[in-house]
Amino acid sequence: MARSVWKGPFVDPSLLKKVEKQKSQSNPAPIKTWSRKSTIIPEFIGISFLIYNGKKFIPIKISEEMVGHKLGEFSPTRQFHGHTPADKKAAAAAKPSAAVPKAKTGGSSAEK
Repeated sequence: MARSVWKGPFVDPSLLKKVEKQKSQSNPAPIKTWSRKSTIIPEFIGISFLIYNGKKFIPIKISEEMVGHKLGEFSPTRQFHGHTPADKKAAAAAKPSAAVPKAKTGGSSAEK
């Protein structure tokens, strides 16, 4: 269920403080955060974040298209390592049979 409109978007208060502090700096460093549940608001545009994914911090630069989404959406927590070796063998076995061209049958009347 979505958050009610009258409450407004959730943003961690400590994250808001860090963003306001960084806006006054001339050479800002990325903001390190564990708050994946915070919503991206227009004040965050142009700011770099380091968002924790459970193992490491993923660097993200906020753009206009990201407003309204959550920070955690841009820091995936699961790594896809491919399918099982049995699936790879089946795909490799099916590939050569499809690559063999079929021989022509019949011929044109000019060849006869």
